[in-house]
Amino acid sequence: MPPDPKQHLAIVLIDTRNPLNIGAAARAMSNFGFFELRLVRPYSVAYEEAVSAVGASDLLRNARLFDNVAEAVADCSLIVGATGLGHRVFEHPLYRLERAGRLLRRHLQSARAAVLFGSEKFGLSNQDISHCHWLLHIPTRPEHDSMNLGQAVAVTLYELSRSPAAARRLPEAAERATEAELERISLLLEQVLQLSGYSDYSRETSAHDKTRRLVHRLCLTSRDAAICTGMLRQILWKLTHPAG
Repeated sequence: MPPDPKQHLAIVLIDTRNPLNIGAAARAMSNFGFFELRLVRPYSVAYEEAVSAVGASDLLRNARLFDNVAEAVADCSLIVGATGLGHRVFEHPLYRLERAGRLLRRHLQSARAAVLFGSEKFGLSNQDISHCHWLLHIPTRPEHDSMNLGQAVAVTLYELSRSPAAARRLPEAAERATEAELERISLLLEQVLQLSGYSDYSRETSAHDKTRRLVHRLCLTSRDAAICTGMLRQILWKLTHPAG
């Protein structure tokens, strides 16, 4: 079985000072299935007090510490820096997160990569950026483009994890209703409408088609179709068995 591409990615936090941010980043990694956390010169108190990593204690305990960025990314063939736009002029290619995510996912299929996140106060330094092949930025509004470190990690990992193809697929519990199930609802609805006096299906030849098209436009799941069928049968029974 081929390795999970997610295991090819290292998240590198540089000069992190807030223990809550380290914990939040570790939890986000665990949420999305990334487990390689590397810390470069973390503030010792912050590292020791990173208590917010609920459900990610093992990941945090296994985090690797490094003295410099070069050592932290030595085994990676693609280095990407996460940065806000600010007023800096970058010499590196700079991609929005959507495109950066596609490029990273492609690389992770066969090789290791690292995403660098700078300190809470200054972000990535010019020296940090010198290790990068290109940069990514999360499209925030220009008036407030600095994100919380833990949130930035979470948003980046979500983009790497999302799958438009999977989103278009209905989960097993929500499979579309079959044509037979929809036809059953259409026929029941016709009977209910006829008995209620809403429409005379014997004279209006297009009424059958209108009802069928309406039911199809509802895009019912099999479960919903069963519920609708039960409702219509109950209504039909009440209409045909009025109270004495």
